[in-house]
Amino acid sequence: MEYVTLSNGLKLPLLGYGVYQVPPDECERCVLDALEVGYRAFDTAQAYVNEAGVGAAVKKFGIPREEVFLTTKVWITNYGYDACRKSVEASLKKLDTDYIDLMLLHQPFADYYGAWRALEDLYDEGKLRSIGVSNFFPDRLVDLCSFCRIRPMVNQIELHPHHQRLEDMEWMAKYGVQVESWAPFGEGRGGLFEDPVLTGIGAKYGKSAAQVMLRWQLQKGIMLIPKSSRRERMAQNFDIFDFALSDEDMAQIAGMDKKTSSFFSHDDPRIVEMLAGWDPLPE
Repeated sequence: MEYVTLSNGLKLPLLGYGVYQVPPDECERCVLDALEVGYRAFDTAQAYVNEAGVGAAVKKFGIPREEVFLTTKVWITNYGYDACRKSVEASLKKLDTDYIDLMLLHQPFADYYGAWRALEDLYDEGKLRSIGVSNFFPDRLVDLCSFCRIRPMVNQIELHPHHQRLEDMEWMAKYGVQVESWAPFGEGRGGLFEDPVLTGIGAKYGKSAAQVMLRWQLQKGIMLIPKSSRRERMAQNFDIFDFALSDEDMAQIAGMDKKTSSFFSHDDPRIVEMLAGWDPLPE
């Protein structure tokens, strides 16, 4: 495993396992499989409605809590100081843990300043070991970094060979914010799994296009959380530490950047309207 150290000195694995779109009744099994494969970092969110499955799997597996790195996220309906604090306490209960390793604000909308102040206080109290944001474009990130008491330690964004976010990464580096990818494969959109550049590079090392994409991001120091519900694919995604891409390989992949989201843009007003009107949390 390869590791990164956040701005507050916390060390964590670069490669983790994400549970976005994993149904609640499947989540425990998937996380148990991932633990058996060797994953020790797990990413969930209040909006995924499967935090309890992650916590149950970690407890059932019997691994010491300090050997697992747990990330979850506050949804925008829980923004504002008081609501955010209450929601973090709920996440702690669902994950069945006394602390959360990384808590992120899921979207850059609503009262994210009030929510951020709550995360700062919970960090001071030791309930959160690190705090960060997700989907913050450079303008929102610089705004928050400029006026908050504790700067975000992580920004989790869409990032893959077709959307490499070079300017975003420059701004994050300036403010000491670690970049994390929530879409290391871009879900295969645009033919990424069959792309001749990626498959050609992979053929040299006996690796798949997916493994090449993960290795490319690791070598750029990007945290990443690939997701699969199939154990054999989990194992394949984990098998990326026995080879390294050459400078030529890295340059070829750099040339694939389309500089456009494969999903949607968080600075599109229509997307803001859609997210503002969406409440995925159960009553």
